[in-house]
Amino acid sequence: MSRRRLLLLAALALVSLGTTARAAEAGPTEVRLDWATYNPSSLVLKRFGWLEEDLGKDGIKVTWLYSAGSNKANEAISSGSADLASTAGAAALLARTNGVPLKTVYVFSKPEWTALVVPKDSPLTSVAQLKGKKIAATRGTDPFFFLLRALKEAGLKQSDVEIVNLQHSDGRLALERGNVDAWAGLDPHMAAAELRSGARLLHRNIDFNTYGTLNAREDFLQKYPATVRRVLAQYSRAADWIRKHPDEAVALLAEAGKIDVDVARRQLLERTQFPDGYDFKPVSVALQTVVPILLSEKLVASDADPSKALSELFLERPSGTFLPVGSR
Repeated sequence: MSRRRLLLLAALALVSLGTTARAAEAGPTEVRLDWATYNPSSLVLKRFGWLEEDLGKDGIKVTWLYSAGSNKANEAISSGSADLASTAGAAALLARTNGVPLKTVYVFSKPEWTALVVPKDSPLTSVAQLKGKKIAATRGTDPFFFLLRALKEAGLKQSDVEIVNLQHSDGRLALERGNVDAWAGLDPHMAAAELRSGARLLHRNIDFNTYGTLNAREDFLQKYPATVRRVLAQYSRAADWIRKHPDEAVALLAEAGKIDVDVARRQLLERTQFPDGYDFKPVSVALQTVVPILLSEKLVASDADPSKALSELFLERPSGTFLPVGSR
């Protein structure tokens, strides 16, 4: 081979390597994700700036958005104002069924964050007694689905009660003011109601809680898989920090949620577990029982297919493509 040809091939190889390197480095200019008091790992990440430190190396800006509930997180994904947002598993399934282009990419908690709550002096002692009563709940969130499942288990349906659609904090206020008979609560508001006003948990079932899931907008995930992988690596780091520093995590939650330490302790240490964030099977099993409720309660269009949505909900992981190094 002539010297000229060798030089030409070498030059072409350098061009190819440069193009590949630039393509590998190509990423978004900004990552927009939410923080929420029901997602403790998000509070840790926001406080310590680990995402800013990592993504900032490549000039990627991190923007934090507040989610007051799963419904607000889904709205952020649907409108395109967030790239990743945290919801309950049931809320993610509802959104996917209704055409919101999201994928569940991480499980940030296995919580018992919702239950049916009544005032301390309420005469109610069973779910069946809720027939004809007013119940506060935030539609499209885990407490809402918890309520529907509890009603169904007691032989009731949505039309047997009057559901008052209120955001979680307003639901607690309505309960304490006597404007509703019961409330499908959510921590930390639920823990605060118990510890401050003596509210009582009428019905609880951890298996009716559908996990805490981090969801990515599908187009963002497809375009920037390496960036999503880096976000998930920091989420795993945050969960590990909480496990190792429970008291500090409680203090952080109390500060972020503007709640007392004993309230934060009940939510975080008594009612929240941090499972393998990449194991979607338990979430899928939990959501299979939600599918018929979406249809029977007409929460989705008549031609919608929640079973298909469930089969497409979770991040596909061929060869661990999107998993952080060292994860399962």
